[in-house]
Amino acid sequence: MWVELLNDIRNGSITALARAISFIENERDDHEQLLQQLPASDASITGITGPPGAGKSTLTDALIGECIKAGKRTAVLCVDPSSPFHHGALLGDRIRMSEWYNDPNVFIRSLATRGNLGGLHPKILEIADLVKAAGFKEIIIETVGVGQSEIEIAGLADTTVVVTVPESGDEVQTMKAGLMEIADIFVVNKSDRPEADRYVSSLRQMLAPAFQRSVAEIPILKTIATQKEGIDILYQKILDHRRHLSAQKKSWLFVERAYHLIRQQRMKNITREDLLKAFEANPTINLYQFVLNYSKQ
Repeated sequence: MWVELLNDIRNGSITALARAISFIENERDDHEQLLQQLPASDASITGITGPPGAGKSTLTDALIGECIKAGKRTAVLCVDPSSPFHHGALLGDRIRMSEWYNDPNVFIRSLATRGNLGGLHPKILEIADLVKAAGFKEIIIETVGVGQSEIEIAGLADTTVVVTVPESGDEVQTMKAGLMEIADIFVVNKSDRPEADRYVSSLRQMLAPAFQRSVAEIPILKTIATQKEGIDILYQKILDHRRHLSAQKKSWLFVERAYHLIRQQRMKNITREDLLKAFEANPTINLYQFVLNYSKQ
């Protein structure tokens, strides 16, 4: 089954791609064989992350337009909060991106976090590789926007764009360490609001110690995504960053992705229900002995 599915994906079948994503999400039989046969791709992944309300979806919508202008088939994976009832994506309609749904060069898929604390879908890496196999050259992943826990995107994306707004001062301070580590580009969206220039200045001052340690200066861009202002410059900065991606960074990304998959495999057969049964069988056990004993099974 997977051989035929992969052939259809490589031939550009969007129906086959959608089926394969569901195939991977639900861990159907032979899904690992499908993944192991995926061809190499030169497609790039851009991560869009930042606090809720920063305008990430609107920015992503505008960025799709720049990718299409550049002649790049574009896939967008929108990771949304999960419903506590059916575990589906709560924002799955993506009304703001509706103009692209009938464009043959754009593929949009909403994915639920399914309780994953990293702001990403647990199978996001596999799904990103599937859309690469379908011939999409630009992959945009928009995270939930859950604060410090969303730094996982840095281990997946070639370029990580952190989106904030002028009112985000306190949030940026609380996320300062994480943001400085994962951001390749900062975007101050809704920059027509008051205090935008002052906020950009504060952001530069906050990042100054990193620049003094010979870290390459991180671009800080102002955009108004609703009016598509500054989006062309953002796309050029993404391309610039991608062109200068070091061999060391590429190696690090490969290792991070491998680590993510190995950890996923190791945890595959461990469920909370099984842990509960094991604990109930010996409720006085020391926590660390319990973990050690269970990990040896």
